[in-house]
Amino acid sequence: MSTLVVGLSHRSAPMDLLERAALGADEARSLGRRLVGTAAVTEVVVLATCNRLEIYAEVPSFHAGVSELSAALAVASGSPLLDVVDHLYFHHGEAAVEHVFTVSAGLDSMALGESQVLGQVRLALRRAQDDQTVGPRLSPVVQHALRAGKRVHAETDIDRVGPTLVGAALDGGAAAMARDDLAGLSGLVVGAGSMSGLAATTLVRRGFATVDVANRSAARGQRLAAQVGGRVVSLGDDPAMAAALSTADVVVTCTGASGFVLGEDLVARARSLRAAAGGGDQLLVDLALPRDVEPAVADVPGVHLVDLAALRERLAGTDLDVDAARAVVAAELTDHLAGARAAQVGPTVAALRARAGEVVDAEMARFVQRADRGRGELDPRVRAEIESTVHRVVEKLLHTPTVRVKALAVEGSGEEYAAALRELFDLPGDAELSSGEGAVRGVSAVLDARVSALAPAPGRVRR
Repeated sequence: MSTLVVGLSHRSAPMDLLERAALGADEARSLGRRLVGTAAVTEVVVLATCNRLEIYAEVPSFHAGVSELSAALAVASGSPLLDVVDHLYFHHGEAAVEHVFTVSAGLDSMALGESQVLGQVRLALRRAQDDQTVGPRLSPVVQHALRAGKRVHAETDIDRVGPTLVGAALDGGAAAMARDDLAGLSGLVVGAGSMSGLAATTLVRRGFATVDVANRSAARGQRLAAQVGGRVVSLGDDPAMAAALSTADVVVTCTGASGFVLGEDLVARARSLRAAAGGGDQLLVDLALPRDVEPAVADVPGVHLVDLAALRERLAGTDLDVDAARAVVAAELTDHLAGARAAQVGPTVAALRARAGEVVDAEMARFVQRADRGRGELDPRVRAEIESTVHRVVEKLLHTPTVRVKALAVEGSGEEYAAALRELFDLPGDAELSSGEGAVRGVSAVLDARVSALAPAPGRVRR
């Protein structure tokens, strides 16, 4: 059994592919339930955010796991596997665990250091627990990754240097509108989910004069609007939306809709109303995947559109000092892997001690039987002393190999010695998966079997 990560993210895939692969909460849960029902996957957590879709899994066979998870991501994107595979990344074994830790800490995010992903990983784990698709192997990995991410944000200044997507978009928008900042402007947040809540509170923190909320569900919209002191607009009422758009200087949209929420016609009508009232340019920030704003809106005069594709370009060159955050992740990862490696050899150590105990018990039974035949019943005190002496001898003989195999496990080579112990003492134990390095080199062969004439580019699979 081994941990496997297969995914698509802003680092590996174009935005149009990420847009096709975007999954809502129910779709992500359905994917997890389907995967854990196959022979290739025993545990699974599906992480679906605005710029990544990743599957964390425990698999009995690396190659079968790669094949199953890759096919699942292709289906999720509605694309042939041949079109998706060059954009997939794979992490196996300890490299997979490291990736989960890095993602949870915000060190693999588009906005380096952003904290929202920590909540998204926590929610993905909770959903998997509710659906019983995660168990004793994968759950501790994700839980420890969450603790590591929490430490990163508590003990380093990454929250200060690592902007959220909303903050980065606003900074870019202010520059596009030739403003030093956006304080005093009016804002409209479209949607009422977790990202919308982050957007609304960010606008308030940035000093916006008003922040209104547009949402299809009046109750959810009202709850968010109440938190920021704004009013609610019905997202399904076009005249009301046109009026709200016309008075907003900055619009941030992040719904889970499958189609465009703000089309070119609606925005053009709002611009006409705004021009008649003497209003100036507007900033539209689209943080949704799939996109909420029709791309043609960028051509509407007076509108500055910032979407995830533009944000990726803006943030690509961000150079932040995150050494402290990486050090925290490295320390937590080392601690987790040491414990996991030691636990791997635990069954072998237990089996060795059990085998020794069986031998001692059998030999003592034969000794007592012979002694009783020869001299009558063996004195209980003598018998107890003999048993104690034999057990002490066995314990001393086993002490060094058991301590040594645990120490070697922490260093990373314990399984080789555990396998030797199983062979030498004829202990039970299933063969472990092939080493991560060899298994990763086999990815191309697996996908070749799944899609004829498939040849992933060298280096596509990363450790």
